[in-house]
Amino acid sequence: MQILENVSLKRCNTFAVEARARYLAVLESAADAGALTDWLAGRDLPWLVLGEGSNVLFRRDFPGVIIHPAFTGVERLGEQAGAVHFRAAAGERWHDLVMATIAQGAAGLENLSLIPGTVGAAPVQNIGAYGVELQSCFHELTALDLREGELRRFDREAAAFGYRDSHFKRHPDRYLILDVTLALPLEPVWRLDYGGLRDALANAPETQLSAARISDAVCRIRRSKLPDPARLGNAGSFFKNPVVSRAQAEALRSRFPELPLFPAGEGAVKLSAAWMIERCGWKGYRRGAAGVSPQHALVLVNHGGASGEAIWRLARDIQASVADTFGVELSPEPRIVG
Repeated sequence: MQILENVSLKRCNTFAVEARARYLAVLESAADAGALTDWLAGRDLPWLVLGEGSNVLFRRDFPGVIIHPAFTGVERLGEQAGAVHFRAAAGERWHDLVMATIAQGAAGLENLSLIPGTVGAAPVQNIGAYGVELQSCFHELTALDLREGELRRFDREAAAFGYRDSHFKRHPDRYLILDVTLALPLEPVWRLDYGGLRDALANAPETQLSAARISDAVCRIRRSKLPDPARLGNAGSFFKNPVVSRAQAEALRSRFPELPLFPAGEGAVKLSAAWMIERCGWKGYRRGAAGVSPQHALVLVNHGGASGEAIWRLARDIQASVADTFGVELSPEPRIVG
């Protein structure tokens, strides 16, 4: 384990905003977890677990310790109950895990291709895209309870997943996820009915579909819609699609007939946050170095030199605008720190 002091976090977050941390603890293996708990026990410091920083916005400096799991690896565990199991280390890049499973002939993660971030961060947010969420293939994970200093295992029920939500998100910084085990079906069921994916594969006969082919299509779509954080600072979709009652959705549709609606189960309806933001005139908007992507209204961007606070002020103005126009509150997807 490495402990660094007074560290710039600009390269540790995909928004590329400048912020500093008092300490940065880099864990080079899962075995460093014990040393970390000993180190934390002697210090009265706040802590924050950070993977690639693709789902966080730093508004100001962090006065405590950033915990960064840097250990990687993917292991095929074998087949059980109609599924093949893979275990991946927390520091593994999510997209690299997707590619590793596809390379070994497995399916189930193809719709989640090219999502930024690490394996350890994926369950926290219950990442999802193109009609698939992590929970659909989640088996279990191992985590260090930083408060109690104990290792714990969580199955799907204990993880308590929700829409972009989980037990871990509701208890921020209590757990350091060490590894995640996924169960991928031996008989895949392709999910192609979301976000233009069907159109992208329109010329592919059902018999020629594969996880690799679907993954390629997802990557093409994502690259066409979402700016590359290496070139333009961003954290992907900044706002969640709000979920409302069917009655509220129908009332909104009567006022805005083109508003996209998606079923969300048990009489609930999911609204398109991107459509509402664009309808309010924010798509492509720029305020200094902070702005909204002209490619996708859900993506806030740093054109270079924007502070986290400036991006957050822009986000708050967008929230107020949507609330005033539609009577709907937008919630941020990234964690706001500071």
